[in-house]
Amino acid sequence: MANSAQARKRARQAEKHRQQNAGQRSLLRTRIKNVMKAAATGEAGSAQEAYKAAVPVIDAMAGKGLIHKNKAARHKSRLNQRLRSLQA
Repeated sequence: MANSAQARKRARQAEKHRQQNAGQRSLLRTRIKNVMKAAATGEAGSAQEAYKAAVPVIDAMAGKGLIHKNKAARHKSRLNQRLRSLQA
């Protein structure tokens, strides 16, 4: 356990940040899963709506540093690829 006041504060902050990051990561995964589920049903309209809701969340998480910008780009690219395959 932390002995100094500074170390105790950093431990409190680390736990607070960990919980916030877990919530944000959960939101990100949920939005991605929503697109995948909508694409699996074959409904292009609902999949497109889910994609439009997911992209700002993916970008926000990359901006906050929760995920790397390349990972965000990869997620968006793969989700968009699924949408294009539905329309074809």
